[in-house]
Amino acid sequence: MSLDAEPRIIKGYAAFAKDEELVPWEYEAAPLGSDDVEIEISHCGVCHSDVHTLDEGWGPTKFPIIVGHEIVGQVTAVGQHVKHLSVGDRVGVGAQCGACLHCHQCKNGQDNMCRHNVGTYNSVHPEGRIAYGGYAEAVRVPAEYAFKIPDELPSDVAAPLLCAGVTVFAPLKRHWTPNARVGVVGIGGLGHLAIQFAHALGATEVVALSTSDRKRKDAEELGASKFVTLKAPKDYAAHASSLDLIICTASSVLMNYDLYLSLLDVGGKFVVVGLPEDSVQINFASLILRQRSIVGSMIGARADIEEMLEFAAKKNVHPWIEKVPMAEVNMAIARLRKGDVSYRFVLEN
Repeated sequence: MSLDAEPRIIKGYAAFAKDEELVPWEYEAAPLGSDDVEIEISHCGVCHSDVHTLDEGWGPTKFPIIVGHEIVGQVTAVGQHVKHLSVGDRVGVGAQCGACLHCHQCKNGQDNMCRHNVGTYNSVHPEGRIAYGGYAEAVRVPAEYAFKIPDELPSDVAAPLLCAGVTVFAPLKRHWTPNARVGVVGIGGLGHLAIQFAHALGATEVVALSTSDRKRKDAEELGASKFVTLKAPKDYAAHASSLDLIICTASSVLMNYDLYLSLLDVGGKFVVVGLPEDSVQINFASLILRQRSIVGSMIGARADIEEMLEFAAKKNVHPWIEKVPMAEVNMAIARLRKGDVSYRFVLEN
């Protein structure tokens, strides 16, 4: 066991204002707490949430900020109360790095719903220290939110699973029914993992739903049993009431949600994991007349992450990634804004 109780200077890439590029920056990390670990970061995925935060699309951002919440690295120091991790362990950190762990939600395995949830960045720990993310050389976080990575998962592949992976895996498991027919809206960083997980879970059908044919071949290779191109209302009508569960990873306010809801059978669920930056319009008749429901889902609890990692390792669920040196982070962000990535950027130290 190692304990580094001293503050540490950590170098990373920070944004100081909206619409500005990230620049090299360093901050003084607080002394390592008795329940904390220090992680030397080898890889960090680039999530669209990072862009939403940098652009203040979801509300005010606490600048300066180091984003990044798909972190993988090696434990280099552990607090004196940490028993389940040791120096040298390979671990990952997702979008959450803290919760009270004693409220009703936490005690019922829903710590991601804790009112005292601490985000991995753009958040503040209970003792007042600012949470900085994974576009950096290292990070210090509560040990309860550092998860051992199975040996079968390479570090670069494991990184996107910590957010994108659990974000689609958790609701798939939660709303799963035998012989489910599953649709996936948005064949991108989250959607390409949703297809793989749905296929690995044993869906009767896994249907990729898109407005163009551009990713048809990819979707089939990922495990989709059907690819449906939806360009006009008649396309939706041809596939009405054909699915039991839809995972919507898209977040455009311009989507016609009523048309997507029409694809659900009686009692079907439309699970939203992509968060639009503004309100959307839905006609309640789309729900009431077929007893459909819309369900929200946010990342996953600790148990979801652990189960997801083991499942991904066992079933060979791997994100399709493009590795980029950490120093080229601005290039990755710029390309992500243009949609020029197949399917997930991973920064590498």
